Amino acid sequence: CGGSISDSSGVLQSPNYPGSYPNDADCVWEIQVENNFRVTLTFRDIAMQSGTCQQDYIEVYDGPLHSSPLLGRFCSGSFPTYVSSSNMLSVRFHSDSRYSFRGFQAHYSSIPAGHNTTIQCLPDYMHVVVSRDYLQSQGYSAHGVTLSDSRCRPTVTSQEVVFNIPYNGCGTTQEENNDTINYSNTIRVASSGYIIKRKKNINLHISCKMLRKSWQQVMYAAEDTVDVNEYRFGRYDMNITFYNSPAFLRQVRSSPYYIDLNQNLYLQACLRNSDPNLKVVVDTCVASPDPHDFNTMAYYLVRNGCPRDSSYATFSSPSSHFARFKFNAFEFMSRHPSVYLKCQMLVCRLGDYSSRCYRGCSTRAKRDTSSAEDKVDVVVGPLQLREGGAPSGNAG
Repeated sequence: CGGSISDSSGVLQSPNYPGSYPNDADCVWEIQVENNFRVTLTFRDIAMQSGTCQQDYIEVYDGPLHSSPLLGRFCSGSFPTYVSSSNMLSVRFHSDSRYSFRGFQAHYSSIPAGHNTTIQCLPDYMHVVVSRDYLQSQGYSAHGVTLSDSRCRPTVTSQEVVFNIPYNGCGTTQEENNDTINYSNTIRVASSGYIIKRKKNINLHISCKMLRKSWQQVMYAAEDTVDVNEYRFGRYDMNITFYNSPAFLRQVRSSPYYIDLNQNLYLQACLRNSDPNLKVVVDTCVASPDPHDFNTMAYYLVRNGCPRDSSYATFSSPSSHFARFKFNAFEFMSRHPSVYLKCQMLVCRLGDYSSRCYRGCSTRAKRDTSSAEDKVDVVVGPLQLREGGAPSGNAG
């Protein structure tokens, strides 16, 4: 149960609904809709163990589960509606080991955010767009919009003022908290009066926060200025490619990738991000014949940083944004026409030796760590055996 949802509308319901839900369930759904939209969630049916809501309950969070405000916790009563302040909402369903009931059903949809200033946290920079109509309605000119670093100028079109603000330039500052890495800057909107000034200047404070599973994007205005409040969530840009040798000079571009049993396979994960102070490592890699199901029939190469396959090994990389590793094609492939890999990568602060990136093999749950780290899933494949291919000792 649970999982990530990206459709613009849909239905959530407890496991086995309208039958009885199982005992000891703990399901988390993360609903993430398009940028500049919000999530509205309405419960249509609730039948659970009532009372103090300590045994069986539903929780709704205004963003990711572990880093966002709790909007509500309930187990019975009227059917509530919740609207997120961002493009992300999380729903948690929990049951204990005693009684079981019908559970719940809820409908969700996305609605326009309806603001005139938007922000996106892209891999290399913060993309901020301010409407000229909005500025004009407040009595400001588009030519009075600047960053603290006046050398970084916006692009002014007939309708918008557009900033592309890098994470490591234009006055962007970095701050580290227990579970976030914050990149912040300030857009200033100056009053256009030459001799006297009757309007306050506007300070739009822009932040991108690296969270455990996402980027959180925040915009707010300084006190006593025009009220602008935007939150957005996005994902890291990560890819994994095969190479034909441990020199990692030539990519394998064919798909599917035809290989022999026991052939050495070389892979490189690459994080596309402008912050040089990030480090990437391989946390978990699992193989499956189904690219959409890595649970039913799965073979782990490495799990929680602990190698599970004797042929798995890592290589040194030219940059902290790369992670290089290898393994041998295995007998699992001879029983299935195609094999896919799903690798979970960890992104941490470079030099943060308390993070999972530096601790290596770990059996602790990731949520127990206090250091800032992000998880990114990447699926690659298919891998297929070369027809008539005999086992080889060190092909490729």
